[in-house]
Amino acid sequence: VRGKNPEKREMSRPALFAIVRRAASKAAARPSLASSRLTPSAGCNAARFFATDSPGLPDSVKRVGDALAFPNEYPGMNYKFNWSLNSDGVTPLKRSAFRLTKPLDLKVAGLTPPKTTPLNVKAAPASEMPEAGSPELPFEIFDEVAERTKELLSSSEHLYVPEGHAPGSRVGVRIITNSATLAPDLLAYLERAPKRDPESQPITAYVLAGADEEFAGYAIEEVEEEVTDKKTGKTSVEAKSVAAVVVVGREEPSIARIVAGLETSVAGLAADEAERAAKAAEEAAE
Repeated sequence: VRGKNPEKREMSRPALFAIVRRAASKAAARPSLASSRLTPSAGCNAARFFATDSPGLPDSVKRVGDALAFPNEYPGMNYKFNWSLNSDGVTPLKRSAFRLTKPLDLKVAGLTPPKTTPLNVKAAPASEMPEAGSPELPFEIFDEVAERTKELLSSSEHLYVPEGHAPGSRVGVRIITNSATLAPDLLAYLERAPKRDPESQPITAYVLAGADEEFAGYAIEEVEEEVTDKKTGKTSVEAKSVAAVVVVGREEPSIARIVAGLETSVAGLAADEAERAAKAAEEAAE
């Protein structure tokens, strides 16, 4: 310490050294805190515990969760989408099914986007797309070919599934095909729909290329569906119509036939809906 009195400065040094020496001697005599914790006392066996092994802990603290493996998903392998395909009767056994809702999805699937979008297609004559239950196409034959087509699609190396709205409507369409050639054009034909989780659509088309037969037909049936009221939370059963279109070709099926099946299905669904609405109005008036 700087000061004007040199004697005071000289007298402070011995006192300071004495204090330091006394502090050092006390520290040497006092046992180390670390050594007292790590060194067991005589007659005491040291025990080592992990956090979850310590005695007296409740089970909720001791419990350690098991490691979970994340689903092995990749382009063409999506569990939620595969489950929705399964509800349509097709199970991608080769784990390669691509949902196509926009042009970018084509590139992910390794397909080439079409040069023309939207794609206008002239439908084939109605005679080339008979309805199941008509004299030209009994239900038994349609059901037999439809089931066989679903099985062959399930075992295909790759599946391509264009989804969207039928042109000029808000009717959802899903087309399940093994044709890498037709898929881009079918996506270009459909109108883009808002993005939603994968689910079955009012119209499902099964298009199989490279088969041993030629076939084209469609069927419309009425099903019951549970509907939940968002305001009250109550559920009720409502009837609705769904359509299935089946087109099979030895080579590439005709896109004109596919479009014919989609257009006739849209018209059939609209007719059924109008009939149910008229019936409900009559019942309400009684």
